[in-house]
Amino acid sequence: MNSIKDAKRKSHIIFGAGLIGCYLGGVLSSKGMDVGLICKPHIIKKLANGLKLTDYAGNLAHINKLRFVEKSSIGERCDFLWLTVKCTAIAQAAKEIKGFIKPETVIFCCQNGLGSEEVIKEHYPNNLVLRVMVPFNVAEIAPGHLHRGSEGTLAIEMSPAAHKEMIEAVAKSIDSDLMSVTTTNNMQALLWAKLQLNLGNSVNALADIPVKQMLEDRNYRLVIAAMMRELLAVTKVQNIQLPKVTAVPGKYLPLVLSLPNFLFKLVANKMLTIDPNVRTSMWWDLSQGKKTEIAHLNGAIVKAAEKLEIACPANKMIVSLIITAEKKNLEKVSRHPIRSKDLLRAIRIKR
Repeated sequence: MNSIKDAKRKSHIIFGAGLIGCYLGGVLSSKGMDVGLICKPHIIKKLANGLKLTDYAGNLAHINKLRFVEKSSIGERCDFLWLTVKCTAIAQAAKEIKGFIKPETVIFCCQNGLGSEEVIKEHYPNNLVLRVMVPFNVAEIAPGHLHRGSEGTLAIEMSPAAHKEMIEAVAKSIDSDLMSVTTTNNMQALLWAKLQLNLGNSVNALADIPVKQMLEDRNYRLVIAAMMRELLAVTKVQNIQLPKVTAVPGKYLPLVLSLPNFLFKLVANKMLTIDPNVRTSMWWDLSQGKKTEIAHLNGAIVKAAEKLEIACPANKMIVSLIITAEKKNLEKVSRHPIRSKDLLRAIRIKR
């Protein structure tokens, strides 16, 4: 398969279709692809009358009818399987996708953080397993209406040369105004760069406010900046050159985030041009009493820092606070948002 026309004839399964997965499935459906969604019953109910997709730039698409697939379906083997479950569900998903995999199936792993794709490679050593970096947030405005509230280009890992033309054809075939798509030869560094941006997820979950409101508070920004400095120290020792994924290069982000509010608004006004409803995936998990991906995000930095004997107090504290919040959810103990000044004090940063 070396052409866009060939790519459009292939079948796709979106496994674990939540906000990101359903948005992805909707985009593929809007491009005329053969797409099957595997998602929970309550999501199927919400999408029974179709799907409306919008984004921060004003793009719009209506998909009148979606195709849903049961996990236990027999014979529904696909050409491309997009795995959009959280890192916390990857081990179980590795077992459940077996019935949809054929020898030629390409598996796209769309998880945040680092290392979760290794589980899939262990289960399917003969299949092509590629990592995908999803940089944007998706919010549910209403049942059947998903909104991409932030910018960013979805990136697909470029495998060895034997598959280059096929991967490029897939990327071009699904590229859309609603979801720009590219390929990359440097996925590991790109995921570290994405991880740097994801460090705000935990702060957003603890603050319990929209991302825009969080970024307007300098104390919250100082917490994120401290965690970013620790990540940059880890990547520097590992000689990882972070690619530019935002208007501001990653190495300057801690400085920009630390600016006084009036300067931050002048210098980084683009960071604030996001939908006021956007919250992070970790906020959604914590608010719904689910286990978060903290071990694969901030926890991945702590783990790498410990191996390199690099101090990592800010990320360690945030990991501890998220784990405490998860335990409170399990014990049915009420939680309260952590105010910015209290969070800043907790990681012992001097203003």
